[in-house]
Amino acid sequence: MLTDLSQIRGILPVVHMPYHSDGQIDFVTLQKEVDYLFDTGAHGLCLALVSDTLRLTAQERLEMPAHLVRFADGRGPVTISVGAESTIQSRAFARAAEDAGAAAVMAIPPLSQGLAEAQLREYFEELLDEIEIGVFVQDASSYVGEAMSLEFQANLFRKHGPRVLFKPEASPLGPCISGLHELTNGEAAIFEGSGGQLLIDSHRRGVKGTIPGIEMLDGLVALWNACEAGDWDRAYEVYYPVCAIATLQIQGGLDGFIVSERYMLHRQGLFPNQVHRGPLAFHLDEGTRQEIDRLYDRLQAVLAA
Repeated sequence: MLTDLSQIRGILPVVHMPYHSDGQIDFVTLQKEVDYLFDTGAHGLCLALVSDTLRLTAQERLEMPAHLVRFADGRGPVTISVGAESTIQSRAFARAAEDAGAAAVMAIPPLSQGLAEAQLREYFEELLDEIEIGVFVQDASSYVGEAMSLEFQANLFRKHGPRVLFKPEASPLGPCISGLHELTNGEAAIFEGSGGQLLIDSHRRGVKGTIPGIEMLDGLVALWNACEAGDWDRAYEVYYPVCAIATLQIQGGLDGFIVSERYMLHRQGLFPNQVHRGPLAFHLDEGTRQEIDRLYDRLQAVLAA
């Protein structure tokens, strides 16, 4: 089991879930996707919201960590989303992740209702007590759920130390990142997940890594590496088409990312189809599809330059 949390860094893309025509998970394609992300320069991988986590059965969620750890084959850390509507569910998913060899779990609060901080604290404390691996506190309130205060999140870090990592996605993101840095004396590991839209600003504010999708991974790797090297001219060249695509995606919320990512992965030949599990709150119309194609072609031209 990977227990060195310092290895959770850099580019940790979220796998997208491929399905057969009958809606069952296509594990052969999922294995190819994992191979692709490491071959493209990722440092690890995540199972998260755009993996269709909320559309997986409980049994699929319990079994998925073992599949992903096996597919990763020691090439990088695996992080598993375990957020659920009850603490007992979240703990069961976390236990399965740790037992399978995951390096960390990631948890959003329950979505069905807003919770007072006392209940949120109990939720995360029980999760931290259940396992020994790292726990990402994910505030995904820019597209699902309710925001958590920065002070509440920082208190979890003060109590549990570096086992608590952060993936803030509340708006505005930049001040949230800076606020968490200040409240944790710059010691907490903070990751952004804007799909590239806010990566440069987030990098300048000191994030330890980025958690994007797979559909523009070559661009995100180039963008992250340029930021790390301080090559800001190159970073902005790559950033503009990446940001433009992410801007189109975010219009549809979570399903906007899921639907557009599956389309792009099919176009790239990584996915054999565009089978979704419904119902969906977003439909990719022809105009948006054409604009994504134009922007993706521009991104590829920039990467080839």
